[in-house]
Amino acid sequence: MFIAGFPAGAWGTNCYLVAPAAGEECVIVDPGHQAARGVEELVREHRLKPVAVLLTHGHIDHVASVVPVCGARGVPAWIHPEDRYMMSDPERSLGRSLGTQLMGEITVGEPDDVRELTDGSVLELAGLQLTVDHAPGHTGGSVTFRTPGAEDLPPVLFSGDLLFAGSIGRTDLPGGDGEAIMRSLARVCLPLDDSTVVLSGHGGQTTIGRERATNPYLRQAAGAAGAPAFPRRGM
Repeated sequence: MFIAGFPAGAWGTNCYLVAPAAGEECVIVDPGHQAARGVEELVREHRLKPVAVLLTHGHIDHVASVVPVCGARGVPAWIHPEDRYMMSDPERSLGRSLGTQLMGEITVGEPDDVRELTDGSVLELAGLQLTVDHAPGHTGGSVTFRTPGAEDLPPVLFSGDLLFAGSIGRTDLPGGDGEAIMRSLARVCLPLDDSTVVLSGHGGQTTIGRERATNPYLRQAAGAAGAPAFPRRGM
């Protein structure tokens, strides 16, 4: 499997392009603020053909470029129905103004083709098999995407803002829920094999095994005591 990614825009949101191999069809995960140019550069460099955009949730730092990216290639965007409104009303999803200067760099609205994700569904796109897990807590419609492992490749979890290296997504924005994110960590992350590579919405990659051993929130979800207060920074 081929995965290329880069941190995009003002919030450094990770955007990923995923394909069976270079030169083949791909999916794009979370084209956020100012991501369109980076997507085009990777498509050209690795001779990729995008067939879909997958959104882990609806916050503007993850969806700000979805309209131009989908429009340039004529491909659909997939999002959970609980977060769909955020594409057209990003300020409501944050509970605050984004500011006029920043808004000038964001495309608000839906692409022409929007498809809704459901918990437990398996997407077969670009020669890939991606299982969708609804993981509310950061937002009501947060999801993760995971690929199965192979003989020579570990499974991969695109965790969005559910799980980071050493932390989790904040829960104090509209639609956030601290108890829900702990349940999502327990239901979605804890059953995964320790070898699973975690590619999150922000920061560097990690593994489930590393987070199971060191992440205080995942440890609390597994029954350990003493997790710190929920994060209140970032998006």
